[in-house]
Amino acid sequence: MGRAFEFRKARKMKRWSNMAKTFTRIGREIIIAVKESGPDPSSNSRLRAIIQNAKAANMPKDNIERAIKKASEKSTDNFKEILLEGYAPHGIAILVEAATDNNNRTVANIRSYFNKCEGNLATSGSVDFLFNHLCFFQIKNEGIDIEKLELDLIDFGVIDFNSQNDEINITANFEDFGSLQKEIERRRLDIISSEFEREAINVKSIKEDQKIIVDKLINLIDEDDDVQNVYHDMG
Repeated sequence: MGRAFEFRKARKMKRWSNMAKTFTRIGREIIIAVKESGPDPSSNSRLRAIIQNAKAANMPKDNIERAIKKASEKSTDNFKEILLEGYAPHGIAILVEAATDNNNRTVANIRSYFNKCEGNLATSGSVDFLFNHLCFFQIKNEGIDIEKLELDLIDFGVIDFNSQNDEINITANFEDFGSLQKEIERRRLDIISSEFEREAINVKSIKEDQKIIVDKLINLIDEDDDVQNVYHDMG
């Protein structure tokens, strides 16, 4: 899991290197969370998590507050979360998470990227089963008895637990997010960030020259404004 953590960290840093796009993505997440469960973070666990992630990405407090206020307005368009599945060349599975206010536009754009790179957009369920849906928490390690905490959190679905320097990284299945978040907050542990992730159950090795076209497809998809995350099983 250490290698997987480093991969997630590298991808997150790459994403955060473009602050404008990062803030746009977080803004859409805020709109979805507020439309679903209201603007009060104390009663909206998903919004609390997004605010933590926004702070970790150095999003200014004023930006966060404006996004919440805008999301609360009836005139603000709602965004729908969609999952698109497909195959890149050489049999590489691709999963795309998007947040869109125009489903037809987003699907058409993603399909065009697949076509351009000799891949194909597949039907729902074609690829999703090849990935585990997980959640991750990163918390500050401030005098915590790590072994005891790990044992205590096993009852809340934790499947991996490791510490690096002054941080603790916790992994659980997607469906355990709510109960685990509630327990971490009950213990008053300082959450740095939390996120959902899809990790390939098995990775597929291909030749370096074959990776060029797959990387091109991944980058094209990732640059689309509607796309939140892109996952693949290329090793």
